[in-house]
Amino acid sequence: MAVSEFYDAHPNYTTRIVIATRDSGGDVVQAAASALDLINNVQVQAILGPETSMQANFLIPLGEKAQIPVISFSASSPTLASIRSPYFFRATQKDSTQVNAIAAIVKAFSWRQVVPIYVDNAYGEGIVPSLVDSLDAVDARVPYRSAISASATDDQIGQELYKLMTMQTRVFVVHMAPNLGARLFAKAKEVEMMSPGYVWIVTDGITGFLNSIDSSVLESMQGVLGVKPHVPRTKEVLEFRSRWKRKFQRDHPEILDADLNSYGLWAYDATVALATAIEKAGQDNSSSSNAGNVTNSTDLDRIRASSSGPNLALELSRAKFAGLSGEFAMEPDGQLKGSAYEVVNVNGNGGRVVGYWTRGGGLARELANESTAGRSASRESLMRTVIWPGDAAAVPKGFQMPTSGKKLRIGVPVKDGFSEFVSVTTDPETNKTSVTGYCIDIFEAVVQTLPYALPFEYVPFANATGDSAGTYNDLVYQVFLGNFDAVVGDTTVIANRSNYVDFTLPYTESGVSMVVPVRPDGSKNAWLFLKPLTWDLWMTTFLFFLFIGFVVWVLEHRISKDFRGPPSHQAGTSLWFSFSTMVFAHRENVVSNLARTVVIIWCFVVLILTQSYTASFTSLLTVQRLQPTVTDINELLRKGEFVGYQDGSFVVGLLKRIGFRDDRLVPYDNSDHCDTLFGQGRIAAAFDEIPYIKLFLAKHCSKYMMTDPSYKTDGFGFVFPKGSVLVPDISRAVLNVTEGDKMTKIEEAWFGKNSRCPESSTSVSPGGQLGLNSFWSLFLIAGVAAVSALIIFAATFVYQHRQILLQQQEGEERIMRLLRTFDKKDLKCHTFRDDNRVGNNEVNLVSLNVMSPSAYSVQTEFPVDSSTAAAATPPPIDSSTELHYNDNVEAQGVEISIDLHQNFSGAGQIDDGYDNDEITRH
Repeated sequence: MAVSEFYDAHPNYTTRIVIATRDSGGDVVQAAASALDLINNVQVQAILGPETSMQANFLIPLGEKAQIPVISFSASSPTLASIRSPYFFRATQKDSTQVNAIAAIVKAFSWRQVVPIYVDNAYGEGIVPSLVDSLDAVDARVPYRSAISASATDDQIGQELYKLMTMQTRVFVVHMAPNLGARLFAKAKEVEMMSPGYVWIVTDGITGFLNSIDSSVLESMQGVLGVKPHVPRTKEVLEFRSRWKRKFQRDHPEILDADLNSYGLWAYDATVALATAIEKAGQDNSSSSNAGNVTNSTDLDRIRASSSGPNLALELSRAKFAGLSGEFAMEPDGQLKGSAYEVVNVNGNGGRVVGYWTRGGGLARELANESTAGRSASRESLMRTVIWPGDAAAVPKGFQMPTSGKKLRIGVPVKDGFSEFVSVTTDPETNKTSVTGYCIDIFEAVVQTLPYALPFEYVPFANATGDSAGTYNDLVYQVFLGNFDAVVGDTTVIANRSNYVDFTLPYTESGVSMVVPVRPDGSKNAWLFLKPLTWDLWMTTFLFFLFIGFVVWVLEHRISKDFRGPPSHQAGTSLWFSFSTMVFAHRENVVSNLARTVVIIWCFVVLILTQSYTASFTSLLTVQRLQPTVTDINELLRKGEFVGYQDGSFVVGLLKRIGFRDDRLVPYDNSDHCDTLFGQGRIAAAFDEIPYIKLFLAKHCSKYMMTDPSYKTDGFGFVFPKGSVLVPDISRAVLNVTEGDKMTKIEEAWFGKNSRCPESSTSVSPGGQLGLNSFWSLFLIAGVAAVSALIIFAATFVYQHRQILLQQQEGEERIMRLLRTFDKKDLKCHTFRDDNRVGNNEVNLVSLNVMSPSAYSVQTEFPVDSSTAAAATPPPIDSSTELHYNDNVEAQGVEISIDLHQNFSGAGQIDDGYDNDEITRH
């Protein structure tokens, strides 16, 4: 049909394909002989075929030797690509492309183990490496590979299926020819492996022929998933299928309702590609060079190279067109470019498409827009609901316990102490073993939350006398050896054990710590009042008191009478003012707004400090504190102290790595034994895992304390063999139990409601001291406010007295004059200003108030001529007279000099408001 329709569409082509057919009979040797006959006797220029990958293995070298293209539309084994012949062209999808679609399905349903079932030949074995790699990429393991011979009997197939039934895995990938696959599924249904809980996935070697498989075989395949290349349902494809059916019915009237699969479409497209390449290569139907004319000869030494073969191979490698199967284009290695795959669910009389898979988009509901295909491999990405074997709607778990009734053999440790975690007892009368404990209850609660039954039995790890058969490492190693299927108990998750087994998520706290005796805190002494604050906070607070006192003195010295006087008086006042803020007892008058702002902020800081100090000091005086006898492990090593560890625990290895000698390590069996060792002074500290330590401290709250250092471990976990499919489900169930109320009830049942020791602590702190790190922000705010106030005051002061800096004097002299000015009163301030002040345009007066001790006062006012600066002579005064003056004449710009010593005699003292007796104002 391809040749006829191609040349009907291209009547002007000068070349024509003449088809010479040979039937290999499905035999590899016969296929090779037929190829030799075609090459040597018919002198063909190309070979379409062969049908199988094993036949292609023979034909590809023959085609390369004869330099004629070999085009196969059904040989899909990935191993053919390794031959790397430039004359081999695969016009079909190789099997390695569909394994990614299968892996996407496995990932979508979270299956963790898959068993491939394949035909034991080159076709079947060729897909296995690619399949294993793809499954490994989605975290799925292949625990077993089932190879079935192409000539296997039904009994042999049944034996292999019975073997698979004894395993936990229930996900199978079938890759074989349709006739062998039909027998396999018929036997699987017979042994009840097509029931709920099983998953069957078939490759396109079977999926592509579903429409041609007998209805009885389809009945046994209900619920099977399959993948096959996607063929677009174009108008050309539909019309060709109709033409093919009509022709097929004429040639084979005895076969009803036949359908054309994708292999037929690839055969059509391969023929079209060959016809196009021949026309472009200018094929002239010439014979191979040196070819003999002896008929029916198949001698290998008579194969000669075709002169037109290289050009024909080149044109085939360039072939690109829209074929019936989709886009037809060859990659550089002679492989057809990959296409999308359909996910098919066998249901009813055939397969229905439930989803699609593309190389770039993964699983998707629709294929209309591949760029927006669902990239996350989730089960919701499938287009329709899948009907599983046994007409089950629920997604199979992918594994279950073997149907043989074998229970999981779970090893449990046998130990003398800490029976709250695991306890193994034997009834002497019935000789029945009972296993109880906190860890056992946790495991049984976990198993109850699983969505499936998990039969198991406990097997104590004991010798003939009933004692422990080894350490915990020995017990874990039994799982690696296969003697136990799991281990349940107080088994810690550590790195070296994980090299041999898999652990579930831990269900207890993690870590190894140190237990030491405690003694009363002897820190309550005469200097206890210093302990609430650290030394850096004490020093910072003291320096800030000095700094704030200095800032307030600077801001108040010129305007407040309280901050004036002799230097010693000013220094004392400043310090008194600053430290009195600690108890808010300051009485000095603060006039400046800048100083008031600084004081308000500082008082707030002092309030926080005093309240914090009071709370910490109260705690030191009232709370009974216990201190550990040892706080540093290096001290134990330096002194060569004896330390204890639980017998059989991995902790002994940890202590040796830290540096403890063997002769300094003392084992103990249980908590009472450990307490005895402490009481006898045989050990200075004990190292154990935190769950054991908390149980020990619950019994001895007032005698011991848990201290640092702590060494990280992952807590207690359940042990399973490497790659066990139970680990993910058990881990999820552990989370459900530990996050619920069940965990609390189990803890209370075994450890009591008051199982936590209130005096124990995981670390030793320096007595709860308050440090600078808790208050640095407050000091920063107060410091910024004080410095800002100083800057504002200095800028204002310099600006008001800038005429001093502008005078023609030495720099040091100007600075000294500025400092002397700062030391004087600011008479403009309201604290020194007289209410009776005349305007600048009136006659200025110098007022002298003369008051005698005999309680009378004579006030004499005399005018001052502002133009001559001459003052009237004041009345005489004696030594007992107090002289007060008011100078309001500086506004006129005149210079007035008054000599108060003019008529003064005696031993009296003149207070003029300045530091000298001579008054000079400018």
